[in-house]
Amino acid sequence: MESLGEDRFMALGGLAVGLLFGVVAQRSRFCLRASTLEVAHGRLGDRLAVWLIAFSTALIATQGLILLGLFDTGSVRQLNNPGSLSGAVIGGLMFGCGMTLTRACASRMLVLSATGNLRALLSGLVFAVVAQAAMRGVLAPLRETVNGWWVISGQQRDLLALAGIGHGGALLFGMGWLAAGVAIARRNRLSGWSWLGAAGVGATVAAAWWFTWRAAASAFDPVTVHSLSFTAPSADFLMLVLSPPGTRWGFDTGLIPGVALGAFLAGLAGRDLRLEGFNDGSTMRRYIVGGCLMGFGSVLAGGCAVGAGVSGASIFTATAWLVLWSMWIGAVLTDFAIDRPARTGNGGIATVPPVAAR
Repeated sequence: MESLGEDRFMALGGLAVGLLFGVVAQRSRFCLRASTLEVAHGRLGDRLAVWLIAFSTALIATQGLILLGLFDTGSVRQLNNPGSLSGAVIGGLMFGCGMTLTRACASRMLVLSATGNLRALLSGLVFAVVAQAAMRGVLAPLRETVNGWWVISGQQRDLLALAGIGHGGALLFGMGWLAAGVAIARRNRLSGWSWLGAAGVGATVAAAWWFTWRAAASAFDPVTVHSLSFTAPSADFLMLVLSPPGTRWGFDTGLIPGVALGAFLAGLAGRDLRLEGFNDGSTMRRYIVGGCLMGFGSVLAGGCAVGAGVSGASIFTATAWLVLWSMWIGAVLTDFAIDRPARTGNGGIATVPPVAAR
């Protein structure tokens, strides 16, 4: 930090963590949307196994760091600042609907974009623009109004304090989910890369918590302690590209290009690079609408499927768990209302696959 400067050091840390996340997420095909729809269609498949292993690894690794004294949630804003239950529910539902329409969650869109999926690239750009508008632009007043409907204090957001189980109980809780993920993975004969990639995704969440916490303790300027998320970083990186030089760098500055580079290299090594576009105009409209819903919904909810659904849940923030369940419900309802009729519209024969291969 002393030799590089605080800004460059933080950006380099984000680049390193993002690079690892991009590699393991691409190889494991980690995606909340895919796992959600497997459950909705009555199948406990490999995508659910990957998500459960990643999710439980993040919980176990993060709580393990806390028990070892290598991380402290005392400076984490999610557990110290007020949160919005109305934003968590409505934003989570919107995000779940959007990720079904775009056939990918926010992190998956970035990974797919890096390997040549132009559908994901367009919806990802729309996602970033709308997120920026919801954070600091024309949609900010609407977001503030919805978030203000039902607000709780920071103490009410701490599930471990409310339940009284402590970090040891949280560790056991994570191990229970890991056992479920392992059982499903074994039944589906998950590949070695999927095992490693899923665990790697969870490990990067804990690594980001540790890195930003350690940097905050050493840096002269204030550093926000946070883990992986793709809403604010995507919007801020877009503005960084469009703004004049001189903008201050941080962890999130390196995260987005790191994930893209990692996914590209993993796709290159696995021969998964190929250009994919839209079949028709209606498909493009679907992805644009989905990107808009995800952009506004994730800002309203305080995070995306990774930011709230995994990172926030790993420190047992009540609003994050509520966001996660709302995303599941929104995705399932959208699939039943829009995609299921399309799949069975040809005499009951499925015409649209429930879970995309990429």
